[in-house]
Amino acid sequence: MKTLKKYSSAWIAACCLLSAPSYADYTKPTVEELRIAKAKQAMPTVVSQLADRVAEFDDQINKARKYTTLMQLVLRHSDLLWRDAVQSYKSANDQDDRALYWARLQMSESLRGASAFQSLLPEQQAKLLWQFELLSRGQMDVKFDRNTQKRILITGFDPFFLDRHINQSNPSGATALALDDVVISSKGVSAEIETLIVPVRFADFDQGMIETILTPYFKEQAVDMVVTISMGREHFDLEHFPALRRSAKAPDNLNVYTGATSENPLIPLLNNKPLAGPEFVVYSLPYQAMQKATGQFKINDNRFVQTLAKGEFYPSDLAELNNETSVQGSGGGYLSNEISYRSILLRNDYAPVMPVGHIHTPKIKAYEPQKTQAIIEQIKRMLGLAISEI
Repeated sequence: MKTLKKYSSAWIAACCLLSAPSYADYTKPTVEELRIAKAKQAMPTVVSQLADRVAEFDDQINKARKYTTLMQLVLRHSDLLWRDAVQSYKSANDQDDRALYWARLQMSESLRGASAFQSLLPEQQAKLLWQFELLSRGQMDVKFDRNTQKRILITGFDPFFLDRHINQSNPSGATALALDDVVISSKGVSAEIETLIVPVRFADFDQGMIETILTPYFKEQAVDMVVTISMGREHFDLEHFPALRRSAKAPDNLNVYTGATSENPLIPLLNNKPLAGPEFVVYSLPYQAMQKATGQFKINDNRFVQTLAKGEFYPSDLAELNNETSVQGSGGGYLSNEISYRSILLRNDYAPVMPVGHIHTPKIKAYEPQKTQAIIEQIKRMLGLAISEI
């Protein structure tokens, strides 16, 4: 277990300068939090797996009286929640990412209900919730300290479409928990993996969560490869041409619809302004090597895109997409495509030779531990083959 950081007042002040998503009333439970009762009925063991951390946080924030005390508690317990979840996942060896998701929601619900929190200004409430989200998703735990030759940062996603299946797991989140702080090697090259998990919420993307999390690693070239991962289709897809615009009609985890469609694809936001970038970008993963990873699933180099003028087609290179208006990238028109696009945009700005790209995993129904384990093992082999090429 890594040493817990002591949070100084200066560090807290710096954190508070970050953007935070805007909601109408921070003291009211969110759509995600309102699902907790149903989740407790459907899978009580999962929802209570990290109950000690939830209870300790609830007890301490309800004794707090000042904003600075609340911030210290949020920073401490959100970081510890991530660590607890990684340790619990590896101890249980059950390929289950759901305990972290539901514990996080119980803790954010407790924070909203604390009397000291409710007495704060909305701007202060937003900053507390923003920091809680960032750190409980692994931001403070990314420390490459294993003295390996390469460093890999990967991201997974929360479970989603929970109104369809309240017990849904996400193999990308499970991969993040399984591979956090793991060392892999291939052909004499070793690499340490650090991981993060991001929300399935448009507001957090629009407010710059992806940029907040990833920019330091690109700007300082503190990693050698960045791989974003999400749940997708029947087999693995390595997404060749991510696109700028949203077009999926599906809601996010707050049941927010963007209004985007295939006929009217929309540009997402970054800090309340339209995200600026080309209609399409191209990934830079060593995909030919990664496609050789053995396992029970095929690994596709997916070049499918859709544009307003040409419709659906498979370009061979980025030049074929010049002057096109994007509808779907290779990763679709939802947040999986978007995290890939945003990460590649950062790569192009700060680290133009770094391998960066997106893996769509095979989909699972609700919770399938054996299939998830097979997915994780094949991803490990993909990453191993990749590091021997970079």
